[in-house]
Amino acid sequence: MVTVRAPATSANLGSGFDVFGVALDRPADVVHVERADRTTIEVTGVGSQYIPTNPDQNVVGAVAEALDAPAHIRIDKGVRPSSGLGSSAASSAGAALALNELYDRGLSREELVPVAAEGEAVVSGEAHADNVAPALLGGFTVATDEGVTTVDADIPLVACLPEIAVSTRDARRVVPETATMEELVHTVGRAATLSVGMCRRDPKLVGAGMDERIVTPARAKLITGYDEVRTAAFDAGADGVTVSGAGPAVLAVCGTHARTRVAAAMVEAFDEAGVAARAYKTRVGSGAEVFGI
Repeated sequence: MVTVRAPATSANLGSGFDVFGVALDRPADVVHVERADRTTIEVTGVGSQYIPTNPDQNVVGAVAEALDAPAHIRIDKGVRPSSGLGSSAASSAGAALALNELYDRGLSREELVPVAAEGEAVVSGEAHADNVAPALLGGFTVATDEGVTTVDADIPLVACLPEIAVSTRDARRVVPETATMEELVHTVGRAATLSVGMCRRDPKLVGAGMDERIVTPARAKLITGYDEVRTAAFDAGADGVTVSGAGPAVLAVCGTHARTRVAAAMVEAFDEAGVAARAYKTRVGSGAEVFGI
């Protein structure tokens, strides 16, 4: 048996739609794999009742097929499905790393990124790497057609998860098909600012770089109380706030000293909007870890 802990992630970070991502130090999935003649899947943990165990319908089934590595795969979900925290990516990345180890395929983590992305295609319809890249490689990642660039950033974050669901497919449907030149120039500038902030480990630059006016406003409409939560986070000391991935989680960047205040303010604002929520006081973390063989 091989066991892997695979972290939650946050994609887009506002200005880096389908490109930027970060690994979070919590929460995480734990994936166990054992050799078998055919792939079978068992799921426990948060939201497990909503996850199909048919290998043709589960992300890890696609990963096992891509690696030609049949196995009994047990997933202990710590990352809630439909959360905007890379739930499917955590499972995909964990399975890819574990099966690569189990069958001694010899692939590097970078080579496993497109394999894990095949799992993402099961839930979103497209093989995106913006979540699986940080789940495998850790840190801040920039995923393009040419490959993945990684920065070892150490940035404090708060991920506030409301008790509502937003599917990745629904969140993609609301993305505008066009943008003005002014909006594009603004986004490029913010993305550059965020990238520099990650390299400098500067929460204020990262927060400024999260501001985006094309995708985020459209997705924010799917999240009850988003505007109030965003305002509350800034009032409590956040340097930047945006939708985490497809949502409904809301991501805030702040200094370590402000993290507890920001987390409490975001939960309270959701509560005042009639939505229960929990906040993870987290930070940019490491990638998936093999800790049992």
